[in-house]
Amino acid sequence: MDKIYIEGLEVQSLIGVYDWERDATQRLLVDIVLFSDLQKPAYSDDVEDTLNYAEVAEAITQVAKQSEFSLIEALAQAMITQIFTQFPVQKITLKLSKPDILADAQNVAVEFTRERKDT
Repeated sequence: MDKIYIEGLEVQSLIGVYDWERDATQRLLVDIVLFSDLQKPAYSDDVEDTLNYAEVAEAITQVAKQSEFSLIEALAQAMITQIFTQFPVQKITLKLSKPDILADAQNVAVEFTRERKDT
């Protein structure tokens, strides 16, 4: 399976369990790997045949902007759900980082890998 990477996508979101975290949006970083068959666009050289990564990034940004989750785990799952809903990907690995939350740590993150479940 082929992969498209989007790394270090900065988004803003209202996220956190503490009252002080609920006062303003916070900076989050998203790294995502989209697993899809890229054979057709590799031969056609036509943007219409591939995943539009700008549209994927915009979808992730909108989910973050509209969310009011407490946990980054819930926000990460919402991002994955939106991508599966909107785009023809078979599998996703998404890492959601909250880099500014712990004074003595460079980063706190969750990483999920999910596969499309056809119903």
